[in-house]
Amino acid sequence: MAIDAPADLYWDPFDVDIDRSPYAVWKRLRDEAPVYRNERFEFWGLSRFQDVAVASRDPQTFLSGHGTVLELMGAELRRPGLIIFMDPPEHPALRALVSRAFTPRRTAELEEQIRAICSDLLDAQAGARGFDYVADFGAQLPSRVISALLGVPESDRPEVLALIDRVFHIEPGVGMVNDVSLGASIDLHEYLAGQLRDRTVHPRPDLLSALVEVEVDLGEPGGSPRRLSLEEATGFANLLVSAGTETVGKLLGWAAVVLDDFPDQRRRLVGEPSLIPGAVEELLRFEAPSPVQGRWTKRDVILHGVTIPAGSKVLMLTGSAGRDERRYPEPDRFDVARPSDQHLSFGVGIHFCLGAALARLEGRVALEETLARYPTWEVDRARTERLHTSTVRGHRKVPILVG
Repeated sequence: MAIDAPADLYWDPFDVDIDRSPYAVWKRLRDEAPVYRNERFEFWGLSRFQDVAVASRDPQTFLSGHGTVLELMGAELRRPGLIIFMDPPEHPALRALVSRAFTPRRTAELEEQIRAICSDLLDAQAGARGFDYVADFGAQLPSRVISALLGVPESDRPEVLALIDRVFHIEPGVGMVNDVSLGASIDLHEYLAGQLRDRTVHPRPDLLSALVEVEVDLGEPGGSPRRLSLEEATGFANLLVSAGTETVGKLLGWAAVVLDDFPDQRRRLVGEPSLIPGAVEELLRFEAPSPVQGRWTKRDVILHGVTIPAGSKVLMLTGSAGRDERRYPEPDRFDVARPSDQHLSFGVGIHFCLGAALARLEGRVALEETLARYPTWEVDRARTERLHTSTVRGHRKVPILVG
């Protein structure tokens, strides 16, 4: 049976007003309704660190194959090539493929290239009174890095970034299921499919070529290793370029805002650059770029005396988990010297973010290069623009004043 939440306690991932500052609501969820039921959108919500971590590590019960984004979830969902929408045995085979592009050694080798991109982008603002830290820097950096890994021609990268921005367009009541988002998704899909067709004739030393050349065993009954279909490869490429751009861009946007909110912590990083790697982890805990992940229950689950039936939509609030007092002392305090502890912003278990090491590297180098040039800045709050979807939380624009 379900235990009703207090009548005045409400949360859903579409509510823009709640999203501006969700932490008071999330605290009430953790304290008063750790297994929360939303009848309007027919989902269950898990908000405590331990519950989110346990569910993330149990892919046999909490499935991804029915979708991980609330407005797309359903019993009959089929999204070819999207590894985040896969369960075993298909998932491990494709994960092994893309893992080859994100080995620790290969990621570390990218540092010089990432630092050069940071320098180019930041030096272009030299002498300016201010600039948009997201549009001019934070979104540009990860887009250039992941596009280079995939093999997207340099001349096409601005349009690819624009398409990704439109893919994450949201409208009230329907989320990302709207004409702008769907149109951009189709355009991005067609562009990547064209690139993959070209790789079948003109292979190159890039990840797009690897997607059309590799043979994988997807665990199909009576099957054997085979190449990905064009649809599967395109879906995979779409996920990599979108996720590789969007989440790091949001991380850097939050860095600009949070470090302006906590100037004492910014001063500490300027004086002790060795704290920057830990500061990246603290940013991910404090303001998770992707605070909500969906799962589908394969069986009944009993948690805190509440039964979540089989075939239910469950939202794991990783953003709330990062502020759970049961896990973190003074969780609402941003502390760049907080002892390193596991957070859930990259996920855990079989769906742990493949690009986590790359995201950490980009975040560290971006902050090192930023703080070396701009030890202080002021966010122009009146001109910031938020981006809010059911699964991504951050900023589209963060104008800063420098000098």
